Amino acid sequence: MKQKNQALAFRIYLILAALFIASLVASNLIFQKFFYFDFFGWYTFEVSVGILPYPLTFLITDTISEIYGKKKANLVVTAGIFASAFSLLIILASDAVPATSWSPIDNDTFNLVFGATGIAVFASMAAYLLAQYVDIHIYHFWKKLTQGKHLWLRNNFSTFSSQFIDTLSVLVLLCTFGKIEWSNFTGLLISGFLYKVLVALLDTPLLYVIVYGFKARFNLSTNEEIEL
Repeated sequence: MKQKNQALAFRIYLILAALFIASLVASNLIFQKFFYFDFFGWYTFEVSVGILPYPLTFLITDTISEIYGKKKANLVVTAGIFASAFSLLIILASDAVPATSWSPIDNDTFNLVFGATGIAVFASMAAYLLAQYVDIHIYHFWKKLTQGKHLWLRNNFSTFSSQFIDTLSVLVLLCTFGKIEWSNFTGLLISGFLYKVLVALLDTPLLYVIVYGFKARFNLSTNEEIEL
């Protein structure tokens, strides 16, 4: 690959990594608000707003897996772990220092919003670490098996499996730590998993467009990856 294309490929990789980390950290910070929406009268979803940016992380890792390879995808996942841990330290430090008398946000309000973030980040990191590595492993298993063909197959099979593991793991941990009532477990598990499956199905055409754009721009053949 020419040096100019190599530099462009690296910049795109950094942008994808940044979007991945931002989505992951944001999902940990906003998880305490839950919302519902009716899906054409068929099913009423009840999920955390933290789930909104989370499916984007799987789209990004699938894109990186397809274009840059398994090692680069695992590297982004590992970077996300460190970013989550660092954000947790910042939040803990911010919660520990006393608010001034004129602070718009007092100690109690800050603790109410971010007090459970430590548990959320721990639960999310544990579930996320397992789910993302499962996603990447299954993705490349199907990629190798199909010799780089049938992108929709590996995208959806890897995402369905990993998203179920992620949803189940994080809910078990949050319920165990008392942040969510066990009575809400089944409903949240079904809603969370169905929502992620729906998003995975909807983002498959987008993944095709992204991969096609990469292959056309960098003149990649079937199953060829960019080496950085």
